[in-house]
Amino acid sequence: MSAVLISARELRDVTAHGPIRLLDVRWALGDPDGPQHYLDGHIPGAIFVDLETELAALPSQAAGRHPLPLPAHLQRNARNWGISTGDTVVVYDATGGLAAARAWWLLRWAGVADVRILDGGLPAWRAAGGDLATGAEPDPEPGDIELRPGQLPVVDADEVAGWQGVLLDARAGERYRGEVEPIDPQAGHIPGALSAPTAENLDADGRFRSVDELRERFAAFGSGPVAVYCGSGVTAAHQVAALAVAGVEAALYPGSWSQWSNDPKRPVATGS
Repeated sequence: MSAVLISARELRDVTAHGPIRLLDVRWALGDPDGPQHYLDGHIPGAIFVDLETELAALPSQAAGRHPLPLPAHLQRNARNWGISTGDTVVVYDATGGLAAARAWWLLRWAGVADVRILDGGLPAWRAAGGDLATGAEPDPEPGDIELRPGQLPVVDADEVAGWQGVLLDARAGERYRGEVEPIDPQAGHIPGALSAPTAENLDADGRFRSVDELRERFAAFGSGPVAVYCGSGVTAAHQVAALAVAGVEAALYPGSWSQWSNDPKRPVATGS
């Protein structure tokens, strides 16, 4: 777990002995107030990261709601966040890492060696006695990080269509089954995909389940190469992180259902 996660107590110990790059990635579908949540209270020293504009390219029907950002755009942002070669980066949110995992995945994909998700997020930090700062932090000194995209596996729609392995749909079960679809043009799932809601990676306190629990969960889906998608490639990154905790490497389909369901040539399945 230590390669993916950091506990609130560990974070307190680390920050007491030296600098660490903290990124506040509070975002949720339908909640545009992440910047205000940050100003109202954040871990001291954290920089707010806007998922929509800094961790994604512009949305389109062809590419999905949260396409991967261009490498030059991501590198410019990472340097503005103060990240330099060799830095430890910790990302967090207030929703069990469901948004922060997008930053974890992107930075790891881009070659940043040590990126951790704060297990339990801001609630865990508060429960561990951590203080909060309000208002905006001073702009950090620009970093010198040189990103090298391609360090984690990615698949596109054609590869997913012919996937010979385990394909996991990380959305809620009712969206997978096609019972509801609040945002995309078609309801249902990619044929052959198995329903594996991201929320089930977490316990009642919003922390990642234990290594053994996650291994048992993912073993139940079968063996073979694993690929993951969700609505737009955000919460699927959380699934990739949970699989990494369990010792399983998984590929991310960034376009996810928002891309697949906008292509009339792609088949759609419903039910369980």
